[in-house]
Amino acid sequence: MTTPVAKRSLPLPLREGENIASHPGSIPTPAGQSRIATALRDGAARLRAAGIDNPRLDARLLLANALGLTTESLLRDPNAPIDQACYNALLTRRAVHEPLALITGRREFWSLDLAVSAATLIPRADSETLIEAALAALPDRARVRRILDLGTGTGCLLLAALSEFPAAFGVGTDRSSAATTLARDNAAMLGMADRAEFVCTDWAAALAGRFDLILSNPPYIRTGDLAGLMPEVARYEPAAALDGGLDGLNAYRRILPELPGRLAAGGVAVLELGEGQQQAVAALAGAAGFAVTSRADLAGIPRALVLRPAPGVCPPRHVPPGRLPPGRVPAGACKVSGA
Repeated sequence: MTTPVAKRSLPLPLREGENIASHPGSIPTPAGQSRIATALRDGAARLRAAGIDNPRLDARLLLANALGLTTESLLRDPNAPIDQACYNALLTRRAVHEPLALITGRREFWSLDLAVSAATLIPRADSETLIEAALAALPDRARVRRILDLGTGTGCLLLAALSEFPAAFGVGTDRSSAATTLARDNAAMLGMADRAEFVCTDWAAALAGRFDLILSNPPYIRTGDLAGLMPEVARYEPAAALDGGLDGLNAYRRILPELPGRLAAGGVAVLELGEGQQQAVAALAGAAGFAVTSRADLAGIPRALVLRPAPGVCPPRHVPPGRLPPGRVPAGACKVSGA
């Protein structure tokens, strides 16, 4: 038998200008507090007025962060009172186009929860195309033993690759010591500290040896285009990680000639591309002795360039003198080790 439930009178629909807390029949809200439904509505309106894309989603994520809740739990009790002060502070930051990931300090990449900071680029879904390309190019995952990530930033590419290649050890390099520190922290947080080493150096300058997989998301924005980037990028992400020179290709010119001496037999390199750069970077790769294929991102834009030594091209027998093995760096270089 169904248990009788006492009937409850429903509040009248809100009129323009009213909020839940002031509506007749609502529970009084103490000064300085709001209710979840009201806070979400008002926060979204504030972000919309500031020109923020997806204002309702951002308002929900910021409120969840302010309360230490999941976004799902916010919906369970929309009339629960909240302290508005912390939420307002987060809204203020987002309203001036500070990236959501920098406000919350977190970003998901390849289903990995990563810490982020202003020292590095924020991981983007487009870059997951490189991991997809690597998995397609190297189907025997157990044979991949050494992975190199040039310009590691948060470590997102290296750590995603390590999550898919269980027998591999990885080395990530970056010119920024703040980046290598962050990447090391992410490796430790994900339980990969004993499988990753992070070296503060210019690309692969302090390394020797060969790798089964080399990944890189180098700077590829043309210098003249930097000022026109969306404000979340132009104002808050490091210019050194974005600026690819006058034509956007400076980093590729540095990296590509080094790759033949870094790849192990049967190895693959996967580089991220900017929109419209496939032909130019492929030409540089061909001149360095590589056969080239590409993989598009979800928008259909060629995003990952997959490189293998061209048939009949022999890689150098020796790494140039003065190069050191992974885990050792010359005096004066900074190193943060996750091993």
